[in-house]
Amino acid sequence: MQASNSLSETRSTRRLQDRLRWLWSRYEWLRLPIGIYVAFRLFTVIAVALGNIPDNQGFGEAFSRWDGYWFLQGIEHGLPSTLPMVDGHVAANPIAFFPLLPQLIRGVSFVTFVAPWVVGIVISGVTGLGCIVAITYLVRQFASQDDARRTAILLSVFPGTFIFSFIYNEGIVLTLIAFGLVALLRERWLLAGVLGLIATATAPIALAFVATCGLCSLRALWRSRDYSSLLAPLLAPLGFLGYMGWLWIHTGNLMAWRLTERGGWQSEPSVIYPFHLVWIFVQNPISQVKTTDLLIIGMVVTAFGLFWAFRQRQPFPVLAYGCFAVTIALISSPIGLRPRFILLAFPVIVAYALRFKGRPFTILVWVNGALLMGFTAFSFFTWTIFP
Repeated sequence: MQASNSLSETRSTRRLQDRLRWLWSRYEWLRLPIGIYVAFRLFTVIAVALGNIPDNQGFGEAFSRWDGYWFLQGIEHGLPSTLPMVDGHVAANPIAFFPLLPQLIRGVSFVTFVAPWVVGIVISGVTGLGCIVAITYLVRQFASQDDARRTAILLSVFPGTFIFSFIYNEGIVLTLIAFGLVALLRERWLLAGVLGLIATATAPIALAFVATCGLCSLRALWRSRDYSSLLAPLLAPLGFLGYMGWLWIHTGNLMAWRLTERGGWQSEPSVIYPFHLVWIFVQNPISQVKTTDLLIIGMVVTAFGLFWAFRQRQPFPVLAYGCFAVTIALISSPIGLRPRFILLAFPVIVAYALRFKGRPFTILVWVNGALLMGFTAFSFFTWTIFP
């Protein structure tokens, strides 16, 4: 009996090994992008270690900058039941940050006894790689393997991916949205809705996916009266609505999240914000305020990307999501189209990968890699421009 069990375990192990070898050979073209991604994460760790030598700053403090600080505050102290006030407006607090990532960090940390900041960095890095694979899988639905390979490489070195070295939720939400778009392409409405529900509990950019679900559902109703398509737009916003409802009960204020965004980060939607940026730039194109220059460059890069995306006839759900994500970032003051938010509107990046080949693509990759190193160093060692 014992020998039989041992033989069965050996066969199971061999089957698993054969399966892994098959996957490794089938997706061999992903090895280079994965290697590049891992190399940049290792570069970050080494750079931070060397940069911390002079001031003896701890790793936890270094890797918990920007949004990561607030995620950890929410994990350690919970969300305030009363909105904190400073000078008549709501002060910055963890309510601004959606619950899925901090709850995931708290759960993994509790089970593994590993410090939350370590768990957060690992989750961010792993899900960052996951989102690159997910977006590449999405591209493979409508483009060639070579196009998907270039997409994976470009995503691995895109400047906005520096956030995967911090505690951020972009890796999770992008993975969910990319697979959600695959579900929409295949008209798997229930799956798209469930993925959207989880995504909207992760980050507000997922509202762009909700709008995409709505458009795709209207399209399906118009073309084939497919009423099951309504599942996607009905389910997708429930993560966002659930968090808003919980905050209403917890704080007694229905607008708790919106007031925190406005008071703590001066963040609010403004249709005139992009025009305001252009006007400032036109008045003084060589200003010392480099944030404006960064956002103007982002607008130009995004405009070309959207133009090429339409020329390439990317699938309707992908184009719709790209347009909605760009619009949300464009009218969000003071965020704008900085690298992190161009990454969230990833169909723009896909358009560049599909547009350039050969030597021009190689140059594009090297330029992006240099910018990625610069943005990473800038975000770790200065507070001048937020990511």
